[in-house]
Amino acid sequence: MNKSELVDAIAEKASITKKDADAVLTAAVDAIIEAVSAGDKVTLVGFGTFEARQRQEREGRNPSTGKPIKIPATTVPAFSAGKLFKEKVAPAKEETEEKEEKATKTKAKAKK
Repeated sequence: MNKSELVDAIAEKASITKKDADAVLTAAVDAIIEAVSAGDKVTLVGFGTFEARQRQEREGRNPSTGKPIKIPATTVPAFSAGKLFKEKVAPAKEETEEKEEKATKTKAKAKK
């Protein structure tokens, strides 16, 4: 899904115009970027957390020569998915098995 598809989905779910949905999405993304770049953590309960993380200096290798090089320390943006988001993407094994059992029982009843 790209930005325009996301704007369409937001407009439909919130019953607003695409122009308004685009403005809201742009404002939200800008606010998150500004907060994280200022060193703040942005937590959207159920969705996840955006934050800046420090990467330590490390040693890497130049792929063409194989010589070791130092990769400097840096700050990178990071996202950690929240519990509800994780559960939607990868439901617990028990829940999946229960849904499969119900579907099997429903199909068996339909055949009778």
